[in-house]
Amino acid sequence: MQVKVATTRGFCFGVEDAIELAEQAIDDHGAGNIIALGPVIHNKTVVNKLEQEGLNQAGELETIPEGKSVLIRSHGASPETLQRAKERKLNVVDATCVLVKRAQNVVKQLHEEGYKIVMIGDANHPEVRGVIAYAPEVIVIDKGDDLDTAIPYKERLGIVAQTTHAPEHVASVIAEIAKRPFRELKIVNTLCLEVTRRQEAAVALCKEVDVMFVLGGYHSANTRELARLCIEEGMSTYHLETWDDFKPDMVDGKTIAGVTAGASTPESVIQDFVAKLEAL
Repeated sequence: MQVKVATTRGFCFGVEDAIELAEQAIDDHGAGNIIALGPVIHNKTVVNKLEQEGLNQAGELETIPEGKSVLIRSHGASPETLQRAKERKLNVVDATCVLVKRAQNVVKQLHEEGYKIVMIGDANHPEVRGVIAYAPEVIVIDKGDDLDTAIPYKERLGIVAQTTHAPEHVASVIAEIAKRPFRELKIVNTLCLEVTRRQEAAVALCKEVDVMFVLGGYHSANTRELARLCIEEGMSTYHLETWDDFKPDMVDGKTIAGVTAGASTPESVIQDFVAKLEAL
């Protein structure tokens, strides 16, 4: 089978930095002595590899024994979490993506400037939960939400977005906000250019193939967004984690397959998938 691969795909610099920090922390503190507060990135292959190397994982900060080292994952953490870690005398290794950290600082600054803050994103995503903790009462909205009840009347609004959202999606929500009464609107672009480039490459590839495969963790927001964009292009699209999830009937009647991957997907997973797909 002929396979075409997106020109921009897979690991972004934020993910690479997080993995490098995790591996360095294992070397510095010893296997079993560094504990990640949740999965470092949303990719089981990478997380399992780090666990085999000696990185433990905890869901709650309070379950980490005092004196241990805690790794803050790429999605970041709230100021309260960082303060509790300090109080518990935990050594903090911060692997927060620099763009997520910038979004945190932007939210804090907008609050200090007197804006009512609106964040466009998934309220349940760990990045969003961490970012909105940098100001009180941040409103989180997304497409389909009732903006008439969510957006405060005649306020000075400061708007940011989840870093992995598509620019077109964010623009459409901002356009809806702009139709409502407000005294001032300040928009700060917090989108990740690396993610945007992957989205553009995936959409372009849809025009050249019969079926698209988007590789990445099922909990990865940027991978899900890639799949959504391909589906919006009218392309038959499958979001898979690895080749193990592939089924032959996915390519029935297809001759050219496109492959792309989310920002937390290793190149080895992509190359393995491509080689096996070409061999069909």
